[in-house]
Amino acid sequence: MHPDLSLAIKKAGDLGCNSITVDTNGYLFNNILSKVKPEDIDYFSFSLDGATPKTNDWIRGKGSYDTCIAGIREATSRGFATSLIYTVSRANLHELNMMVPLIMDLGINRFFIQVIGLRGKSAENGRKKSQVLHSQWLGIIPEIAQKVAELGVTVSYPKVFLGPKEIFECAGLVAKNYFIFPNGRVYKCPLCEDFPIHSLEIKNNKLVKTKRINESNLFKLNIPEGCVMNKLIQPENLSYNKDGIPEYKIACCLLKEEIKGK
Repeated sequence: MHPDLSLAIKKAGDLGCNSITVDTNGYLFNNILSKVKPEDIDYFSFSLDGATPKTNDWIRGKGSYDTCIAGIREATSRGFATSLIYTVSRANLHELNMMVPLIMDLGINRFFIQVIGLRGKSAENGRKKSQVLHSQWLGIIPEIAQKVAELGVTVSYPKVFLGPKEIFECAGLVAKNYFIFPNGRVYKCPLCEDFPIHSLEIKNNKLVKTKRINESNLFKLNIPEGCVMNKLIQPENLSYNKDGIPEYKIACCLLKEEIKGK
């Protein structure tokens, strides 16, 4: 965490940002919890990819489980609201149900179930070994989300798979999300981040559009598989019938299902 992160948090509040969240793998460097107050920030959001040290540390690195748990407990003890992100893959799907009691024990306020995106290191490690199957996602994720919500914790997760008759919507067209990089590139779709097809960039402290062809041109394409970028970079999660028609669509990864805590 940058030494001046607390100043950025307070500036965001002064500018009237609707929500301020700090994502962390559990490390709370530069005494960040002592430099901000619970009223300055909506959530400290922690990433944990296993309900046990064995699974989480195999994915995220040795010692990361204990570091994350300690960070959550310290944040909650100081009165900060916390959220937890669990990125589902074949390596940790079997422990998702075990997260339900752990979430309660840690006092988590919001729970995010994410689907692994095949870019960066996850792409290098092999596509078919990472992503869960269509049947696994639909058979497990909604049920676990409901269990957590019944404990009073709000849960968000991407729908991922749409039926043939369900309407596909692209967040690049219906929402305002901006992924800003230090080199000035600004994307509206996280699946595009490994490629120089950003639709916006920062020049002279201004946000300006880039020349065609860029990600925004792809957003407008209407294909039976749903998400165009998914079709281009990770088509392995698609399935077709004997006539070559997609058995389902891939939903936009930025549009989430939400179950309010009861």
